Order: sequence, then C-alpha cells, then structure tokens
Amino acid sequence: MAADTSQKEVHWQRTRGLMIVHLVIWFVFSYVVNWFAPQLNKISFMHFPLGFYMAAQGSLIVFVVQLFVFAKQQDKIDRECGMAEE
Repeated sequence: MAADTSQKEVHWQRTRGLMIVHLVIWFVFSYVVNWFAPQLNKISFMHFPLGFYMAAQGSLIVFVVQLFVFAKQQDKIDRECGMAEE
C-alpha cells in the first residue's frame, strides 16, 4: 500500500510539473507574444509582419503541436509510473 501511495505521489509530481511547463508555454504564446506585437512587426516572416503572423497562425500551430507533445509526454509518465491504460 505504501509503495502504491508513493508511486501515485511521484506520478502526480511529474504530471503537475509537466502541466506547469505546458501552461507557461501556452501563456507565452497566448499573451506575451501579442503584448509585443508592435515590436515583432518589425521582423518579417514569410513576407508577413511576425506579430501579425503569430496572432493569425503561429500561436495556433504552437498549440496544436503542444497538444501532441503533451499527450506523448504524459503517456511516457503514465507508463513509467505504472498508471498507463492500454
């Protein structure tokens, strides 16, 4: 029972850490990039101002990639801690 509780605690600590990292990335691409849009517009990406591109496409691409990365990382944590579902 104690080993099971310890394993659950390790699983939760790793899951919480992963969540925090992904929430910080989400916050940066949701808010911080847009706060600095006027400065980013001085840089061009694919012939578009970078601030405009990040607001229109870049953030969405990051969110979709982040979703798949998070799922893969969480599955790895689940398998290592014996919490995976088949």
